Amino acid sequence: MKDQVLEQEIRGRIESALDELRPYLEVDEGGIALIEITDDMVAKLEYLGACKTCSMSMTTFKSGVEKVVMQSAPTITKVEVINMPSE
Repeated sequence: MKDQVLEQEIRGRIESALDELRPYLEVDEGGIALIEITDDMVAKLEYLGACKTCSMSMTTFKSGVEKVVMQSAPTITKVEVINMPSE
């Protein structure tokens, strides 16, 4: 992203949304990190810990992660997990 102020605002909103989910992921020794926001407004995330190999990662993404990120930062056009486990 070009505008650093806008990027920091969006990053802050996404981090706050992810902070609400992290305790649920940490219960199962997992986690999630925001890696980057691209120029075309794609939020790229990375699963951490047990989430990297969990069979429920796609469900967690669709029903939780993607939803809260898109709601917290409406300017985001897409959410991707760069290391989503294969189904």
